[in-house]
Order: sequence, then C-alpha cells, then structure tokens
Amino acid sequence: MAAIQDPTLVKLCAQLASRLSISLASARRQVEQAAAREGHRNVEGRRAMAESMLAALDHDEGDHARQLDALLENSEGDGNFMLED
Repeated sequence: MAAIQDPTLVKLCAQLASRLSISLASARRQVEQAAAREGHRNVEGRRAMAESMLAALDHDEGDHARQLDALLENSEGDGNFMLED
C-alpha cells in the first residue's frame, strides 16, 4: 500500500513543477534529492527544502518557461528537429 503523502509538500512540489515547467514527479525527486544532500530525511526537512527552492526561484531573474520557448525556437532550424511526428 502506498504511503499517504503530505498535502503541503505535494502542493509545494506542484508549485515548483509549474514554475520550472517540469512534471510533479521530477519536482518531487529534485526536492527529495536536495533534502537528502542536506541531511533532511523527514517530511519537515523536505517541506523546508521545497520552500527554499521556491524562494530561490523568486529571487532568480530568469523565466524558465520563456527560456525553454527560446531554446525550442532556436532548434527549429536544426536538421534533427522534428516539428511533427
């Protein structure tokens, strides 16, 4: 049986995923790995890490969604870029 997830942590990871334009699973994995590097293995530590990652994004001047759009626009001239599959 799957463990019950902390709703606050899930919400923070969802905000992080939205801001970085990544999946919820990827955002959660990033939070868990960053918390493990800092030595936080409990839910409170992961929650604090997610909050600090969101705060770091607030201070970051770059817009990740625009950066991804720009990278995709630059790739259209590449011979290996597929516009349609």
